[in-house]
Amino acid sequence: MNIVLLDADTIGKDIDLTIFNKLGNVTIYGYSTPEEMRERITEADVIILNKMQVNDYTLEKADRLKLVCVTATGTNNLDKDYLKKRGISWRNVAGYSTESVAQHTFAMLFYLLEKLPYYDDYVKSESYVDNTTFTHFTNVFHELSGMTWGIIGLGAIGQRVARIATEFGCHVIYYSTTGKNSQPDYERVSFHTLLEQSDIISVHAPLTEDTRGLMDAGAFSRMKKSAIFLNLGRGPIVAEQDLADALNNGHILAAGLDVLCTEPMSGDNPLKNIKDSNRLLITPHIAWASVEARNRLMNIIWRQIDEFSKRGGTECKD
Repeated sequence: MNIVLLDADTIGKDIDLTIFNKLGNVTIYGYSTPEEMRERITEADVIILNKMQVNDYTLEKADRLKLVCVTATGTNNLDKDYLKKRGISWRNVAGYSTESVAQHTFAMLFYLLEKLPYYDDYVKSESYVDNTTFTHFTNVFHELSGMTWGIIGLGAIGQRVARIATEFGCHVIYYSTTGKNSQPDYERVSFHTLLEQSDIISVHAPLTEDTRGLMDAGAFSRMKKSAIFLNLGRGPIVAEQDLADALNNGHILAAGLDVLCTEPMSGDNPLKNIKDSNRLLITPHIAWASVEARNRLMNIIWRQIDEFSKRGGTECKD
């Protein structure tokens, strides 16, 4: 079996990929353009990729291909109708990054909630040196306990965040973007109610037609001016110009983003011009990427290929 990893750099050079040698002949590329992908998979039985587009163009010469493994949960990059037509199976991975994303959610929150950029700068600027008092709290902050935390997307990650938030003393409410999710442990509310009541809003939803552009100017205008907004779902859920306007006009207190509409960040992103870290924190899509999560991810991929091979490599997942 010939296995080709097309964008291994998205997994990281610190992850041991030699386990795949047990499954067949392995070729690893750090990065591939669509044109390079076409040529590199002509003899592949299995391809492993993260963000590469899988369609009639990139797979045109892949006559032997039987299985596409996506090293992520989202599968927006797969033309599933084309794969089905070709009889090519596909796999994605869910649940591997729950702990990592939940941890990053709270890391971003506390960075903004406790005004840590301000206090870090205060000490490093030596304003604290030989001061007259032992403390300095001019930039006031509040306890998380007693706040209302609104969650958009109460799947595995959203539920993990909800449990942790509850332990901190938050009242958790959530909005179901499909209208089908019902979790008796938490209060389900309308979208407008969530916006108006929440002190913190975190997004953990997938990108769908229901969520695309969900957080727009109208949504931000309904939020409390003291609210903190966090997006750890998908970038296009947020209208980025509207968020920039909301921050610049003081409609919300602060925002933390781990995902953007275009990744890497485009030069014309309106959020690029907001340099105040007390109001905006952007991380480069790293919430999922703890070492443990990335190892867990690749071990799952290994098992998927192994199981597929043992079944004869004929199953097509539609």
